[in-house]
Amino acid sequence: MSLVINTNVSALIAQQNLAVSNSQLKVSVARLSSGYRINSAADDAAGLGRADQLRSQSRMIQASIRNINDGVSALEISDKAAEQITNIVTRMGELAASAAQGTLDAENRSYYDDEYNKLIQEIDRIANTTEFGGYKILNGSTTALTMFIGFKNSTNDQLSISLNVLTTGVGGLSLVSGVLSTQAGALAALDSVSAALKTINDARAIYGASTNRLSAALSNLQVTFTNYQAAESRIRDADFAFETAQYTRNQIMVQAGTSILAQANQLTQNVLGLLR
Repeated sequence: MSLVINTNVSALIAQQNLAVSNSQLKVSVARLSSGYRINSAADDAAGLGRADQLRSQSRMIQASIRNINDGVSALEISDKAAEQITNIVTRMGELAASAAQGTLDAENRSYYDDEYNKLIQEIDRIANTTEFGGYKILNGSTTALTMFIGFKNSTNDQLSISLNVLTTGVGGLSLVSGVLSTQAGALAALDSVSAALKTINDARAIYGASTNRLSAALSNLQVTFTNYQAAESRIRDADFAFETAQYTRNQIMVQAGTSILAQANQLTQNVLGLLR
């Protein structure tokens, strides 16, 4: 083996290996300090693409979960307002039954008619003031609520819920004022009240069924979100047991490489023995 001083090949080899060990140690430090296995596209380009897609879909699912909760809130508001209207219509039926008594004169029957008319006005007031998110949800101005409950642009990611009209006019409850002033009108009002109660119950059935459907969709999205988060974690997150072992190995390799480089730099000193 020849002895040279201008080119220390052993030192160059040691430097090269030390650079590789240093690079690997930096990767280990980055992973342990960030908690991520993938800190840049260079770490795992394909894995980064898959993890970012899962993260994006997870965030859209979170938005859809909030959308569903808003939808449930809107339906609960509608149901409670409809419940109050049910109580009012039930009272109106009671008034109509009382006014249908043949022993009442016009003056006594007018007392029932006055309350009946006032309750009709209250039904319309409730229907016209019940709203959610700026939308009137009982007076017919909003015929349906369409909610986005997924993370793709498809019909299965949207849900439309019809909203019944609960005002007293035609197309709604079809209740009119002034009908209790006569016995015949009071008897006819009983039929109108029964029909109105059916309309309200039909509306409340839609609210209840739709709420249950939204709850099922919510549960499914929550499970999907959890699984997407787990899938992203398996790709992106660092395994600390593995990375700690790698860090220890790389740290030892850097220390050993530094020591060997120092020794390689001493090899050229052997030439001085020939010059003595």
